[in-house]
Amino acid sequence: MKKAMIVQPMNGLGEEQILEARAKAVTELERRGYEVVDTYFKDGLAVPPKVVNVPLYYLSQSLGKMAECDAVYLCDGWENARGCKVERAAAVAYDLELIGYDLPCRGDAS
Repeated sequence: MKKAMIVQPMNGLGEEQILEARAKAVTELERRGYEVVDTYFKDGLAVPPKVVNVPLYYLSQSLGKMAECDAVYLCDGWENARGCKVERAAAVAYDLELIGYDLPCRGDAS
């Protein structure tokens, strides 16, 4: 079974908004036959003491999960979140399928 992860903005959103967007994405991905790789670190991660940039640490963990995936689902608003833009750029660079809300970024060849 193919796997996909969800790329979504979270900064400034409440948990209810985050979970609502995720549920919609999960429904669509499962409808398409994908297994969803969970990248929502709801209760946080144990951040190593040497980490000085926590958002970048979380992004690195998401990119690690992306290595397990064939596709990414882009939630509405991804283009306004720096981590989402990085995740999308990685997906494009490594030929993962893009699903969901998608607008080209400046510099895209597509």
